[in-house]
Amino acid sequence: MLLPKRTKYRKQQRGRMKGKASRGNFVAYGDFGLQALEPCWIKSNQIEAARVAINRYIKRGGKVWIKIFPDKPVSKKPAQVRMGSGKAANEYWCAVVKPGRVLFEVAGVPEADAREALRLAGNKLPCKVKIVAREKKEEEA
Repeated sequence: MLLPKRTKYRKQQRGRMKGKASRGNFVAYGDFGLQALEPCWIKSNQIEAARVAINRYIKRGGKVWIKIFPDKPVSKKPAQVRMGSGKAANEYWCAVVKPGRVLFEVAGVPEADAREALRLAGNKLPCKVKIVAREKKEEEA
């Protein structure tokens, strides 16, 4: 599982996910990417499941980039515990994702394989996603 080696503070407030992603919203490294269409928290085990799904399908051909990292600790109280008596222990780590954020990128495989691998990965994630291709830059001569 992905999680930070160390953090400045042990616990974090929940925050809110308004607006669209201003960073990481285009395919930068690979040829195809998986882009989020709605805001969500993606747990570290969901990121790992999607990564495994991609790697299993492309059979270690090509290259995969994970463009998100779970750096937000989420605490959860046990079942049937009364309100109060402090904030609970950290349960899992998650990445905060806004609409437009590219989550995974793939390169070095045929387009059909890349699209199928990303489709399988999208099924492991808690939000709606779409597959995007790298935009060709028009070079001035």
